[in-house]
Amino acid sequence: MPTANITRDEARQRSEIVTARSYDVHVDLTGRDVPEAERQFVSTTTLRFESRAGRTHIDLIGDEVRNATLDGEPMDVSGFDGYRLPLDVEAGEHVVEITAVCRYSRSGEGLHRFVDPADDRVYLYTQFETADARRMYATFEQPDQKATFQLTVDAPSHWLVFSNAAAVEPQDLGDGFGRWVHEPTPVLSTYLTALVAGEYHVVRSTIQSASGELAASVACRQSLAQYLDHERILETTQRGFEVFEVAFDVPYAFGTYDQVFVPEYNFGAMENAGCVTFRDEYLFRSRVTARELEARDNTILHELAHMWFGDLVTMQWWDDLWLNESFAEWASHYAADEIQRRHGGDANPWASFSNERKAWAYTQDQYPTTHPIASDSSDLEKVEQNFDGITYAKGASVLKLLVSFVGQDAFLAGVSDYFKKHAYGNTVLADLLHELQEASGKDLSWFASEWLETAGVNTLRADFALDADGRFTRFDLEQSAHPDWPTLRTHRVGIGVYRDGERKHYVEADVTGERTPIEALVGKKRHDIVLVNDGDLTFAKVRLDDESLAALRTPLADPLARAVTWTALWDMTRDGELAPQDYIELVLAGLPTEHDMAAVSALLNQAGAASTAYTAPELRDSVNKSFVAGLARLLKEAEPGSDKQVMLAKALIAVSQSPTAVELIKGWLHDEEVPAGLAIDTAMRWAIVGTLARLGAISADEIEAERTEHDNTSAGAEQAAGARAALPVLEEKERAWHLATADPDVPNETHRKVCAGFWQYGQDFHFTRRYLDLLGEISRKEGSWAERGYAAISAAVRWLFPSPQVTPELVDRIDGWVRDNEPSQQVRRIVTERLDDARRALRAQQKSLVVAAGPTPSEHQHRDESEGR
Repeated sequence: MPTANITRDEARQRSEIVTARSYDVHVDLTGRDVPEAERQFVSTTTLRFESRAGRTHIDLIGDEVRNATLDGEPMDVSGFDGYRLPLDVEAGEHVVEITAVCRYSRSGEGLHRFVDPADDRVYLYTQFETADARRMYATFEQPDQKATFQLTVDAPSHWLVFSNAAAVEPQDLGDGFGRWVHEPTPVLSTYLTALVAGEYHVVRSTIQSASGELAASVACRQSLAQYLDHERILETTQRGFEVFEVAFDVPYAFGTYDQVFVPEYNFGAMENAGCVTFRDEYLFRSRVTARELEARDNTILHELAHMWFGDLVTMQWWDDLWLNESFAEWASHYAADEIQRRHGGDANPWASFSNERKAWAYTQDQYPTTHPIASDSSDLEKVEQNFDGITYAKGASVLKLLVSFVGQDAFLAGVSDYFKKHAYGNTVLADLLHELQEASGKDLSWFASEWLETAGVNTLRADFALDADGRFTRFDLEQSAHPDWPTLRTHRVGIGVYRDGERKHYVEADVTGERTPIEALVGKKRHDIVLVNDGDLTFAKVRLDDESLAALRTPLADPLARAVTWTALWDMTRDGELAPQDYIELVLAGLPTEHDMAAVSALLNQAGAASTAYTAPELRDSVNKSFVAGLARLLKEAEPGSDKQVMLAKALIAVSQSPTAVELIKGWLHDEEVPAGLAIDTAMRWAIVGTLARLGAISADEIEAERTEHDNTSAGAEQAAGARAALPVLEEKERAWHLATADPDVPNETHRKVCAGFWQYGQDFHFTRRYLDLLGEISRKEGSWAERGYAAISAAVRWLFPSPQVTPELVDRIDGWVRDNEPSQQVRRIVTERLDDARRALRAQQKSLVVAAGPTPSEHQHRDESEGR
């Protein structure tokens, strides 16, 4: 059966036969030579390669192969199955030329085409990772087949065209069309090549690089031009160049640096060499907080880091995807920290990393589907599933730990040698570890086996004894592991002892095995709080003793220490050890003095989940009432116009459900009783509309009126679709279900909003049978699911899981379906994770009932590690 999947073994076999040298690609976007101009385009690929004698294939996903030659002789194209064209070659140098009719994407994969409803302008962009360059041109679609890339584009002459090479002026073809002929690039993997074309608004500038002045630009669609804050974007980029070129001691390797903000993007951004694409939600149409700007800065730095780690030096196969993503994740926070040291600022990049990114990694690593950082990715279907919190944030956390072991100078020296030795080539994990060992003089073989090649997260807790004066007579660190992932690791751990929020003692130690004595703390005063992993050096779950837990109502002064405690509290809540209502109380107590906006954002989101998913249904009204009252008090006390005020207002809107609260936020739409300094802008209006929709306090017609009168844009259409999906009206649920599961022409961002809006707490609709039928249809690739991509499948399977209706019986029913059927890899993984979420929610709900019933002899008694799953 024809398949889009590519296996690692197939890639290895092909590399034993052929070696790509160059791609000359001519893409005709004029629509003059295709039957469906809005759906199709013509692509001609001239591929030069060397080979041994043998049989292999060329990758191409297209509607038709019009012509194909090998060394000037016609090729038999009857074997083309829609994905592969067989190729028989003799030893030597060869040229293949293939002309094909390809199809524009509406799913954000391949060459995506978007018509802006604001002005009917057309915008195109590519997204090729992991293996979608073959949707635009014929390829050897695997990372180790690097080649030069020369792109020629025919398009309307008033368009702009971006690629991996520097911008060029078009040649006039007549009839309103032009031809852009770009220079060849350095060697690249196919997934890093790019085409962006359309009526983009552009700001051209330069970047000062170690190799000289570099052409640079920032672009977006015309309807968002007023929101393109190019000065900050270019400033962050310039500062990133200054940090990375010094730290890596290797100049930027490509001839241009364009950053284009594109619509309907599936990801945050993509590191196409010299032509980075970003989702255009990063252009803020409403009041923007410093945290949102810092998050965008981090994404800019992340993609810039990829120019070295991923683009200049590329993994041999996707097993080492983490080499790309973990390093870029670590490097972006390293650069943000360095920039702050040089230029000042209020944020703490590593505290933000701990509060947001690392918390994501802890969640991912505790799923039954966890995997090693250096994963076994035997085919593309497995690869697609590993763009997750382990590949990104756990990997970055472990690199941060590695830096603490070998020292930052040695780490950067090893990385620099790695770039110099393997520039323009492909590598495996051992290549990087070799350079780090050479630079540091330390054996790191243990590090790979403990940290990179095993899955799961350890738990660390302090075990100590005190004398009559409250001084430690013994202090040990205990390490444990979940029985399914029993590896005990070597940790570099900071231990802090606090009084009244201030650190009084601090020691660092290397922790190994089940128990490690910490002699440096013996004789020291215990004080209020004992914090394991102070400084957030290692990657581990942390447990607080009862006295420390009680003392946390006095916040810790250090932002990294607070981040560790916030993570520990949320992890205890997810494990059913801390009642959700107690977690909410701690969050409300800590928010007034929390200044890290990443922490504020994460805490508000997590407290919202605690008040719904983790609270027993019969307690939700009372817990919500208490939570809303606390938020209202904090909102009243917040500084007018501050970032915290904006975050608190959005959190209050999100959890409002009482008639009084609904009337309050509904009034805000009409500028009634709005808190001083709070702007009820586009984003705030949609937040209110979403809540009113969930509660049935607004109609579908009123939602559409909101769109047409206040936000008649593609973003407004997406928000309206999500709000309508949330309405507690059967007719609207049926409409939303159809859009989510049966209409392949729904734009991908609209599809995500519909799926995410469908299930709401407090609504009673029965779609479980249809959800299970959907899982089967997707797994069997029936109907449109045969062609729909990973992102659409993920949105449907993940968000249409009936989380608000979770009961033990529902969990058993869905779990039984997984056991009794043959779900695809992607379906099995997502549903397995959602079932784990459901089981955690049920345990947390039980804890909420126990605490609501009255205190127990030991409210926060530690549970056995296996019980925490």
